[in-house]
Amino acid sequence: MFALSVDMKVLEASGRYIRVGLIGAGQMGTDIVSQVSLMPSQRILIAADIDLNRAVNCYTIAGYANGQVVVAGTLDDVNRAWLNDRRVATTDYRLVTDAPLDAVIESTGNPEASARAALRTIYQRKHLVTMSVEMDITVGPLLKWYADQHGVIYAIGAGDEPSALYELYDFATALGLTIIAVGKGKNNPLNREAVPEDLADEAAQRGLTPEMLIEFVDGSKTEIEMACVANATGLVPDVFGMHGPQINVADLKNTFNLKQNGGILNQYGVVDYVIGDLKPGVFLVFTTDKKRLREALVLRDMGHGPNYVLLRPFHLCSMEVPLSVAQAVLQGKSTMAPQDHLVTEVVAVAKTDLKPGQELERIGGHTHYCMVDRYERAAAMRALPVGIAKGAVLNRPVQKGQVLTYDDVSLPSNLVVVALRRLQDQWMAGEITPTELLRQLNQLAVHST
Repeated sequence: MFALSVDMKVLEASGRYIRVGLIGAGQMGTDIVSQVSLMPSQRILIAADIDLNRAVNCYTIAGYANGQVVVAGTLDDVNRAWLNDRRVATTDYRLVTDAPLDAVIESTGNPEASARAALRTIYQRKHLVTMSVEMDITVGPLLKWYADQHGVIYAIGAGDEPSALYELYDFATALGLTIIAVGKGKNNPLNREAVPEDLADEAAQRGLTPEMLIEFVDGSKTEIEMACVANATGLVPDVFGMHGPQINVADLKNTFNLKQNGGILNQYGVVDYVIGDLKPGVFLVFTTDKKRLREALVLRDMGHGPNYVLLRPFHLCSMEVPLSVAQAVLQGKSTMAPQDHLVTEVVAVAKTDLKPGQELERIGGHTHYCMVDRYERAAAMRALPVGIAKGAVLNRPVQKGQVLTYDDVSLPSNLVVVALRRLQDQWMAGEITPTELLRQLNQLAVHST
């Protein structure tokens, strides 16, 4: 198969391009529009955001003049704009999912908004590239199955830690190496009790909401990202919430070793993270029992083993996402996608004492943080998936540090992500036929707004 860059050049030489829509024009989405402006084989033709100014400004920042961008409220508006070679901005994500495009990039980061956009995109038979790992770890397996039924690609976007790690995993697995651990470097100290007020000023300086910054600081984002990796690879967290040792790159191969060999692990094949000088990179620790290969690894300056480390010391986040679009459209391949079942669950843990009647906030708020667990263990205790926690109302008191369960809360009745999660649970348990599942998903896609 030709390299992706060759396929992109062939498309460009033919005078054609990939027609792309964007849902979510925040920091990441805006970066994507600027990146695609450098790539003749792709065009972001329409961008949607709940804030119309963001949808317009993502083009302006990328260098488009004001006259080149049209605000649209209907599909007729979109088509007229395109006939006049204009880019489109809108507040209605359905104009993106329903317009004649090859692929949609979803970058809202909001599980409910992501689920609605993903479901409708797939129903309209467009390739989906999502940056919302929060949605993926909640209903990703079901949406991947749904995409398969419609003959389109479901892909977790290139560039963030999960897909960067998947590159290392794919490389090592293809070579038949034994994977001990994969993980990421956490970019800041861990503080499970952090709340938005603690870092409001820093968040403003970085162009983030306080909650977005807190979900990195309280560890929630790391737990979610590594769950995403686990669900795509079958690797597991060694312990509840992972180990997260404070170590540097030089310590990786010794720390991520079995306990009987002086390390911290109970088993091989785990996901984890570190706090140290590996930021913002990702790592993979592997071994091999082949004497000849160990000798070869010494010659390649990989050390004397028995453990060895692969590093990807960078990830360019949204800048790499257009590669996933090209891979889906031109090669029919997904950068990364979950397996047909959940390997892990990311559960909500009370950040403070919670009272009956209290409503759970978004990730990075005051009410809870995230911890990853093996799916079977979480399911046995009816742990609340964090992707459907926002808006749930407490039925009874929950103490600080306690895992929230379905029995502790009442879930909102009108959320698509909740409906999808219930269908996914039925599907994974073998309680619904594929025909009935497809019917209900199609119905949900048509009627969701």
